[in-house]
Amino acid sequence: MKKYLLLMIFLVIIPSSNIFAEQTYDLVIDEHSFELKYELNGDVIAMALDQELTSLLIGIENTKDSTFTIDLPNEMIRSVDNAFAVLVNGLEVDYEIVFDNDSSALEFFVPSGTEEIEIIGTYVIPEFPMGIVLVFGSIMTVVCLMMRHSSRNFI
Repeated sequence: MKKYLLLMIFLVIIPSSNIFAEQTYDLVIDEHSFELKYELNGDVIAMALDQELTSLLIGIENTKDSTFTIDLPNEMIRSVDNAFAVLVNGLEVDYEIVFDNDSSALEFFVPSGTEEIEIIGTYVIPEFPMGIVLVFGSIMTVVCLMMRHSSRNFI
């Protein structure tokens, strides 16, 4: 009898504990790769960074009423004073945030049937890193100066 009782407890507890197990999503943006850790009672089918809208788009399916928790690296997306906007199926929701020097962890409620989450910050990883822009600008300045100098010698 004890064996059957223990087996029933084991079968009930183990599957339900895996529902909220921490998972990861590997997001690659240009030459950068980010491992995003999250917890959700559902399936994440895609994540993308919208650099124009400074937001992270998350496509999900098979969701049940649950709490969604995601750890966002500050190098990828951040917000002034940690004031993100979180939209669940287009509607803004309240969230809790825990932040440190390297990341911000957001937690908010996701109702059953949710298909899209958007997390809006004030900064996302730039499409063209600023270093490349500065190098290109310096090269163009040198070329212009050389052309100007060579045109004076020509006349």
